[in-house]
Amino acid sequence: MRGVALVSGGIDSPVALYVMARHMECLALHMDTRPFLPMDERGKVASLVRRVAEAAGRQIPLWHVPFGEVVQRAIAAHTRPHYHCLLCKRMMYRVAAALAGQQRASVVVTGENLGQVASQTLHNLRVLEESIDLPVVRPLIGLDKQEIVDLARHIGTYQLSIEEAPSCLLVPDAPATAAALEAVHAEEENLDVAGLTARALKEARMEKL
Repeated sequence: MRGVALVSGGIDSPVALYVMARHMECLALHMDTRPFLPMDERGKVASLVRRVAEAAGRQIPLWHVPFGEVVQRAIAAHTRPHYHCLLCKRMMYRVAAALAGQQRASVVVTGENLGQVASQTLHNLRVLEESIDLPVVRPLIGLDKQEIVDLARHIGTYQLSIEEAPSCLLVPDAPATAAALEAVHAEEENLDVAGLTARALKEARMEKL
């Protein structure tokens, strides 16, 4: 079995990648959210994936997608701010699923943990899952933050993950925490979902670690 793991520069997703990489082959997928994250995290994410690969004892290919330029610009221009986080994450799922199809992977792995941010309420996690047909594996779903931090320290990713980074500029003041699926679908009617997914996948690039 092979999985596509969404990996950012934060604490949780590298730990989730480590947990699953001990059990199956994984590809790491980083969404480059510039200009909505006003810094280039590609080097940081590459360092995190290298450490995870060392800790897990296996190679982990890393892919980068220019998600901010391709997808987030469209979300910012054509949808209501209240839904931006959910719409972004649903598109990340779709790009991950598209890469999974290209690379013969069968699951999407995320670092989501119940209730930590607005998109990770139990209700919204279901809204996210509806966007793709592949199973979504969340190995950290029932852990508290201290347990995740302890694992990050164990595998050597914690100090790198906590390096100061700015917040995403697309996060609204009042993100949806219990969005109706019908409302999310209505917002997505303003986007070329299939076209954006295809373009993002076309512009994905693998980095040799």
